[in-house]
Amino acid sequence: MSQKAQFREVPEPETPHLDFAGTTPYEDYVRADVLTHLQHLLSDDPGEMVFLVTSQVMELWFTVLVHEWETAAHALRADDVPTAINALKRSVRELEALNASWKPLARLTPAQFNSYRGALGEGSGFQSAMYRRMEFLLGEKSASMLVPHRGVPRVHAELEKALHEPGLYDEVLRFLARRGHAVPDAVLRRDVSRRYEPSPEVEAVWAAVYAGGEHTEPARLGEVLTDIAELVWRWRNDHLLATRRAMGAKPGTGGSAGVAWLEKRARQTVFPELWTARSYV
Repeated sequence: MSQKAQFREVPEPETPHLDFAGTTPYEDYVRADVLTHLQHLLSDDPGEMVFLVTSQVMELWFTVLVHEWETAAHALRADDVPTAINALKRSVRELEALNASWKPLARLTPAQFNSYRGALGEGSGFQSAMYRRMEFLLGEKSASMLVPHRGVPRVHAELEKALHEPGLYDEVLRFLARRGHAVPDAVLRRDVSRRYEPSPEVEAVWAAVYAGGEHTEPARLGEVLTDIAELVWRWRNDHLLATRRAMGAKPGTGGSAGVAWLEKRARQTVFPELWTARSYV
């Protein structure tokens, strides 16, 4: 090959199509103009924008996680383990992104937070309907958490439906029972509108699953659920630390106990027997 041919200029890429009669196909799909005009600031503090946008980003991640965990629950109901595991694995990456959302808020000083805290009024994160649906799927059921949403019938109806449906872990345990594992009837027939409580028999089931080899479908399912549980725990602790740094032990917005409430939540783990069973493998 000649030196001239070796250094032949590569033609410039063609200019992308720029002329559209109305909105762009990208805008039609993403609705970016809607998303970027949802920020209505209530204070003059420039730091309020990052607080508001970060909260909105978290809401979007809650929505994605609810979608993934509902997909996994429906797949398990149909004994479609590969689809369930794929959805759960995606949710692990999405939880990592959700947890990273704390970074812009993690170093707020009390003075910085106080400069726009009044704009929240009685607003508080525990009032998030989508976060509540996420918690319900994790087995953290509570009928009292529907009360704040009575004024919005559609949201209240969605939450009430989610309250009375089996959570993700319920579907996992039902799947294990169909695979021949000794999940007790009391667990399989429990009132799914109530918070899941750990069971020694379920602990023994997970110990048997892991003793049977880590490459079986139930064991792989257990490991991705453990990844999720760990990241949920980290989410709660990051929330606790950011709040403690920004406001100390003061009462939270919306009448919550602030740090005391978050400390209680941070001590709780989801899918509890997946952690305790490890002592018996």
